Amino acid sequence: MRIHHDGSELYVSTPHPALGETVAVFVRVPAGTRATRIHLRWLSDGEPVFTSAVVDRTDRAGDVWWRAEMPVRNPVTPYRFLIRTTQGVRWLTGAGLTHHDVPDATDFRLVAHPAPPAWARDAVVYQIFPDRFARSAAAPAGDVSWDTPATSGPYATRVRYGGDLDGIAGKLDHIAALGADTLYLTPFFPAPSNHRYDASSFDRVDPALGGDEALARLAGAVHERGWRLLGDLTTNHTGAAHPWFASERDFYYVKPGGGYECWMGHPSLPKLNWGSAELRERFRAVTQRWLREPYGLDGWRIDVANMTGRRGADDWTHQVATLLRKAVSEARPNGLLIAEHAHDATADLDRDGWHGTMNYAGFTRPIWSWLRADNLPFDDFLGVPVEVPHRDAAATVAAMTAFAAQTSWRSWTTSWQMLGSHDTARIRTVVGDAARHELAAGLLLTLPGTPMIFAGDEIGLTGATNESARQPMPWGRPWDAATFDRYRALIALRRSSAALRKGGLRWAYAIGDCLVFLRESAEQTVLVMARRRAGEPLTVTGLPGGTRWENLYGGGKPLYTEPDGSTAIDGYGPAFQVWAADR
Repeated sequence: MRIHHDGSELYVSTPHPALGETVAVFVRVPAGTRATRIHLRWLSDGEPVFTSAVVDRTDRAGDVWWRAEMPVRNPVTPYRFLIRTTQGVRWLTGAGLTHHDVPDATDFRLVAHPAPPAWARDAVVYQIFPDRFARSAAAPAGDVSWDTPATSGPYATRVRYGGDLDGIAGKLDHIAALGADTLYLTPFFPAPSNHRYDASSFDRVDPALGGDEALARLAGAVHERGWRLLGDLTTNHTGAAHPWFASERDFYYVKPGGGYECWMGHPSLPKLNWGSAELRERFRAVTQRWLREPYGLDGWRIDVANMTGRRGADDWTHQVATLLRKAVSEARPNGLLIAEHAHDATADLDRDGWHGTMNYAGFTRPIWSWLRADNLPFDDFLGVPVEVPHRDAAATVAAMTAFAAQTSWRSWTTSWQMLGSHDTARIRTVVGDAARHELAAGLLLTLPGTPMIFAGDEIGLTGATNESARQPMPWGRPWDAATFDRYRALIALRRSSAALRKGGLRWAYAIGDCLVFLRESAEQTVLVMARRRAGEPLTVTGLPGGTRWENLYGGGKPLYTEPDGSTAIDGYGPAFQVWAADR
């Protein structure tokens, strides 16, 4: 194990500080590693300030904990550690321990902006594409029967299956049995397409979904169970059929001669111009209306947040994020605001806007590249025009760490970690079989961050493109019950484990086919192993000597850490196992 710090409760005395507070931060120096001096460096009004750390304690494993304090003067306080070891001077930042200077971009961060809602940390989010989840008896007939397989093609976005909001309400027991507690609905506004990201109004719920009353009924049923309900708001564009496009031309980028800017060249999706003060007021009202009763949404996922407000020399993105965050906080003080961002979102986080992002770059892509099947029926990598690469455990951890290092712990852990969504291939198609699917689900539910599950993943649905992945839920037909049971067990494990919900992260082993890591909180230490194929037994070093580990998931035998800190784990695989230290 290496010298370590992260933003979790073991290492930061006040994870959500206010301006003017003094915060203590801790560095863990493992037994067998000698540090003779540690300095904390933080930025105050942009200027580096150094202070000496002192030894705080030595734990039962022999690890030495150093402590330093810093005042929170600015809304975001970057900090790092300068450590003198027997091997020389090292910097410790979010990128890890380095023997050379590194840019400030990977500094740890304390964020004094108002904190994300506390419930978001413990949530398990379940994404629903309303047209494909369930039909109520009163739903209008779809264009095709419910059992017709969804396929890709030029008119695929126009084909409706007739799912509606009352249909969702009728299937909440399925979600309860799974263990999810936060429903995220893709758009419910009227639109020509089945995905409804081309809204023709933000003032009402699509009558095909049951109208405003159906949303109120669904919200009531969700909240009665103590759950949360999130909507999906498109702020980068509207549909061309939206009345604003005809009557409020200054809301858009209209070109001389009558042309207009549109999203990714699609004329049906005219791009909004956030330079308009009136547009900002309209969206403030839209955002708040659906957060209030009788709907009471608990927050929004913002579609195409990375492009919202950006066009040529215009860059209103941070102003938009701040406006929407304020609107959410006013209408729903405990509301959540998540940004869609398909690549590097780190520059848009840790402000007074988005609470987190959809973490494709720092989670989905690394997991896909480590667990991908040998043969894939598609040739792009989440929008990148190459096939999903084959990567080993070390590269997977390097990718995750590179993105996590450039954002605060709280933004990282509030962000949604996903194996896929309505915009991607299905995880079962990516990994190829149920065994690797279990590994993917296991990592989703044991690594830091808020897990988001696209409806149908839990029963093994497949699909190689976003359209073919949007299969209707096969109610009344056989599905992969074993995969459902694994998801349910993993969600229950996460709920029961303080370490998995709020603990820090230390990587213990990342070579080839095997990942091993620790999740640690004040109450619990958990050891997790994911092995993508069978191999030689491995020995993990640096764990607390004399520890007995009881198996929590995966059916493995208990483990024992020898007095020298070494722990032997057998070579069975593919396998996903979780142990808790016996205290």
